[in-house]
Amino acid sequence: MKYEWRKAEKQIYLPKKIEIQTIPNYKFISLSGHGNPNSAHFSEQISALYILSYALRMKLKKGELGEPFEYTVYPLEGVWTSEKDPGDGPLNKDELIYQIMIRQPDRLTEEDFLAVVEPTFKKKQNPYIKDAKFIEYEEGRIIQTTHLGPYDDEAATFAKMHEFMEKEQLHSTTTMGQYIHREIYLSDPRKIEPAKQKTVLRYKLK
Repeated sequence: MKYEWRKAEKQIYLPKKIEIQTIPNYKFISLSGHGNPNSAHFSEQISALYILSYALRMKLKKGELGEPFEYTVYPLEGVWTSEKDPGDGPLNKDELIYQIMIRQPDRLTEEDFLAVVEPTFKKKQNPYIKDAKFIEYEEGRIIQTTHLGPYDDEAATFAKMHEFMEKEQLHSTTTMGQYIHREIYLSDPRKIEPAKQKTVLRYKLK
């Protein structure tokens, strides 16, 4: 039976309200960068992550890495670092620092990942394929909710999250005065109009 994260992990990826969760250790393929996410190189980085994720998915489906396992590729995620909190209004996109990633099944190893990098690069010729890293990360205690609408309207949803945190006496983490948040993209912006886009928004809590 095909593993569907939307059905099996609703509590992680499909929050219906503002809620607190604890996110365990997961494995990801990741790329980092700096600047506007509307740029061509950012799109190329996203493409590289999906190319590698689908290459690994095919190997698992064919049983080349143990018992055959079929699953839906996980959604794209982005960790964004900015000089101001996203709840305070539009961010300067040109100054953003980001780490984008796609989660991988627990059974995959770094060795599995490294084995597909070179043949996948030879086939697809995306330069960012060779820059991708296989990482493990435990996010821990977070606050999250689902934002419905364009990315540029996220500030209003973040503001509601701040109201919730203030009421519950919660505080999000910062690093050297920089604000950090995570976005999980449940919708493909190429296939759905902005008003119907769904994005999970998260803060990591202290």
